Parts: sequence; C-alpha cells; structure tokens
Amino acid sequence: MAQRKGCLIGCGAALVVGVGLIAVLIFGVGKLIDVADKTLVDPSVYTAVKAGDAESEVRAKLPSGETFVKGALKEGGPVEPEGSSCAWYISSGDSKDGEETVFRFCFKDGKLAEKAEYPMK
Repeated sequence: MAQRKGCLIGCGAALVVGVGLIAVLIFGVGKLIDVADKTLVDPSVYTAVKAGDAESEVRAKLPSGETFVKGALKEGGPVEPEGSSCAWYISSGDSKDGEETVFRFCFKDGKLAEKAEYPMK
C-alpha cells in the first residue's frame, strides 16, 4: 500500500510539472507573437517613407513598437538626433549574414527627421 501511495504522489507531481511546462510554453509563444505583431516592419515601408514626411502618416504605417525587446533594438545603432523621439523595429525581410536588420525612425517637430538601418547586435 505504501508503494502505491508513493507511485500516486510521483505521478501527481509529474502531472503538475508537465502542466506547468505547457503553461510556460504557451506563455512564451504568446510573447513571441506579441513581439512579431508590434515590431516587424516590411522593408518596403522603410524604403517608402522619406525624411520630412508627416509623423502621423509615417506612424500610421508602423506597428506600435512597444515591446520588451525595444532596449535590445537600440544597441549598436547610430546616435539619435538631438531633440527627437525615435521608434525601433525589426525588418520582416530576410536576415543578412545571419543578423536581423533594425529600422529606426526618428521624429522631430511632427516630421520624420531621420531613418536608419543597421544590423541587430
């Protein structure tokens, strides 16, 4: 009888751990989808916008960009223009030399002041 209780406890513990791992996996996949929805930009959008375009028009073509990876996208990029506010995105195009491409859009006085493209570090 003691062996049977031990087996039941072991099986119950394994079930709890398994359910926990599945929950973590689902949460992780959800976060990846969230990042993709909020940070991927098609290269054609990057090419189409030009410095001087209205900020509202440019932002209408971009996702929100507000995710937990935003800090990582800033690394390795050029210096931000003085007095501007910038947004960072990942290119949805093919990676170059195994590195993802980052698109940065900087706005000042209601216009696109600068855009930059660089490999993610």
